[in-house]
Amino acid sequence: MAFLYVHKFVVLKSNKTQIGLYKILIVILQLIMGLTKSEIFSAEQNHLAQLLKALAHPARIAILQEIMKANTCICGDLVTELGLAQATISQHLKELKNSGLIKGTVEGASICYCINPETWQLLEKEIGNFLSAVKSTNSCC
Repeated sequence: MAFLYVHKFVVLKSNKTQIGLYKILIVILQLIMGLTKSEIFSAEQNHLAQLLKALAHPARIAILQEIMKANTCICGDLVTELGLAQATISQHLKELKNSGLIKGTVEGASICYCINPETWQLLEKEIGNFLSAVKSTNSCC
Protein backbone atom coordinates (compact mmCIF):
# COMPACT_ATOMS: atom_id res chain seq x y z
CA MET A 1 0.00 0.00 0.00
CA ALA A 2 2.81 2.41 0.85
CA PHE A 3 4.51 1.61 -2.46
CA LEU A 4 1.41 2.60 -4.39
CA TYR A 5 1.04 5.79 -2.40
CA VAL A 6 4.68 6.77 -3.01
CA HIS A 7 4.35 5.88 -6.68
CA LYS A 8 1.25 8.07 -7.10
CA PHE A 9 2.89 10.94 -5.25
CA VAL A 10 5.92 10.89 -7.57
CA VAL A 11 3.78 10.65 -10.69
CA LEU A 12 1.68 13.64 -9.62
CA LYS A 13 4.62 15.80 -8.57
CA SER A 14 7.81 14.77 -10.30
CA ASN A 15 10.74 17.08 -9.81
CA LYS A 16 14.30 15.91 -9.14
CA THR A 17 14.07 16.23 -5.35
CA GLN A 18 10.90 14.17 -5.18
CA ILE A 19 12.31 11.52 -7.52
CA GLY A 20 15.36 11.25 -5.25
CA LEU A 21 13.05 10.94 -2.27
CA TYR A 22 11.09 8.28 -4.15
CA LYS A 23 14.24 6.22 -4.70
CA ILE A 24 15.19 6.47 -1.03
CA LEU A 25 11.70 5.41 0.03
CA ILE A 26 11.81 2.43 -2.34
CA VAL A 27 15.11 1.27 -0.81
CA ILE A 28 13.64 1.63 2.69
CA LEU A 29 10.53 -0.30 1.67
CA GLN A 30 12.66 -3.04 0.13
CA LEU A 31 14.66 -3.35 3.34
CA ILE A 32 11.52 -3.44 5.45
CA MET A 33 9.83 -5.96 3.14
CA GLY A 34 12.92 -8.17 2.96
CA LEU A 35 13.54 -7.89 -0.78
CA THR A 36 17.29 -7.50 -0.32
CA LYS A 37 17.91 -10.41 2.05
CA SER A 38 20.49 -11.95 -0.30
CA GLU A 39 22.95 -9.26 0.84
CA ILE A 40 23.27 -10.87 4.27
CA PHE A 41 24.59 -14.13 2.77
CA SER A 42 28.04 -14.86 1.37
CA ALA A 43 28.74 -14.78 -2.34
CA GLU A 44 29.21 -18.56 -2.27
CA GLN A 45 25.83 -19.11 -0.60
CA ASN A 46 24.07 -16.86 -3.10
CA HIS A 47 25.81 -18.49 -6.06
CA LEU A 48 24.99 -22.02 -4.93
CA ALA A 49 21.37 -21.00 -4.33
CA GLN A 50 21.19 -19.45 -7.81
CA LEU A 51 22.53 -22.62 -9.44
CA LEU A 52 20.22 -24.87 -7.45
CA LYS A 53 17.25 -22.64 -8.26
CA ALA A 54 18.05 -23.04 -11.95
CA LEU A 55 18.05 -26.81 -11.47
CA ALA A 56 14.83 -26.81 -9.46
CA HIS A 57 12.39 -27.48 -12.29
CA PRO A 58 11.71 -30.88 -13.89
CA ALA A 59 11.69 -29.40 -17.41
CA ARG A 60 15.16 -27.95 -16.87
CA ILE A 61 16.43 -31.26 -15.53
CA ALA A 62 15.02 -32.97 -18.64
CA ILE A 63 16.63 -30.37 -20.92
CA LEU A 64 19.99 -30.83 -19.21
CA GLN A 65 19.68 -34.61 -19.45
CA GLU A 66 19.00 -34.36 -23.18
CA ILE A 67 22.02 -32.12 -23.69
CA MET A 68 24.20 -34.50 -21.65
CA LYS A 69 22.83 -37.53 -23.47
CA ALA A 70 23.70 -35.97 -26.83
CA ASN A 71 27.22 -35.28 -25.54
CA THR A 72 27.39 -32.38 -27.98
CA CYS A 73 25.63 -29.11 -28.66
CA ILE A 74 21.88 -29.35 -29.31
CA CYS A 75 20.34 -26.93 -31.77
CA GLY A 76 16.65 -27.74 -32.20
CA ASP A 77 15.87 -31.29 -31.15
CA LEU A 78 14.48 -30.49 -27.72
CA VAL A 79 10.88 -29.78 -28.75
CA THR A 80 10.42 -33.21 -30.34
CA GLU A 81 12.37 -35.00 -27.60
CA LEU A 82 10.58 -33.46 -24.62
CA GLY A 83 7.11 -32.78 -26.00
CA LEU A 84 7.03 -29.26 -24.59
CA ALA A 85 6.13 -26.10 -26.47
CA GLN A 86 8.96 -24.18 -28.11
CA ALA A 87 8.21 -21.12 -25.98
CA THR A 88 8.42 -23.20 -22.80
CA ILE A 89 11.73 -24.73 -23.80
CA SER A 90 13.09 -21.33 -24.82
CA GLN A 91 12.22 -19.87 -21.42
CA HIS A 92 13.90 -22.75 -19.58
CA LEU A 93 16.96 -22.53 -21.83
CA LYS A 94 17.16 -18.82 -21.02
CA GLU A 95 17.10 -19.55 -17.28
CA LEU A 96 19.75 -22.24 -17.63
CA LYS A 97 21.94 -19.97 -19.73
CA ASN A 98 21.53 -17.02 -17.34
CA SER A 99 22.66 -19.25 -14.48
CA GLY A 100 25.74 -20.30 -16.46
CA LEU A 101 24.88 -24.01 -16.46
CA ILE A 102 24.74 -24.05 -20.26
CA LYS A 103 26.16 -21.84 -22.96
CA GLY A 104 24.74 -21.04 -26.34
CA THR A 105 26.32 -20.23 -29.66
CA VAL A 106 24.61 -18.86 -32.73
CA GLU A 107 24.89 -21.17 -35.72
CA GLY A 108 23.00 -19.87 -38.72
CA ALA A 109 19.39 -19.19 -37.81
CA SER A 110 19.47 -21.21 -34.59
CA ILE A 111 21.22 -21.22 -31.24
CA CYS A 112 23.03 -24.36 -30.18
CA TYR A 113 23.32 -25.17 -26.48
CA CYS A 114 25.86 -27.24 -24.59
CA ILE A 115 26.90 -27.81 -21.00
CA ASN A 116 29.22 -25.17 -19.57
CA PRO A 117 31.98 -27.36 -18.08
CA GLU A 118 33.45 -24.62 -15.86
CA THR A 119 30.13 -24.03 -14.11
CA TRP A 120 29.47 -27.77 -13.78
CA GLN A 121 32.85 -28.28 -12.09
CA LEU A 122 32.15 -25.40 -9.74
CA LEU A 123 28.67 -26.76 -8.99
CA GLU A 124 30.06 -30.22 -8.31
CA LYS A 125 32.62 -28.74 -5.92
CA GLU A 126 30.13 -26.47 -4.13
CA ILE A 127 27.50 -29.21 -3.73
CA GLY A 128 30.18 -31.62 -2.54
CA ASN A 129 31.39 -29.13 0.07
CA PHE A 130 27.83 -28.39 1.14
CA LEU A 131 26.83 -32.06 1.48
CA SER A 132 30.07 -33.14 3.13
CA ALA A 133 29.66 -30.49 5.84
CA VAL A 134 27.60 -32.96 7.87
CA LYS A 135 30.17 -34.65 10.11
CA SER A 136 28.04 -36.80 12.35
CA THR A 137 25.97 -39.81 11.34
CA ASN A 138 24.20 -39.84 14.72
CA SER A 139 20.56 -39.03 14.56
CA CYS A 140 19.63 -36.06 16.70
CA CYS A 141 15.88 -36.20 16.15
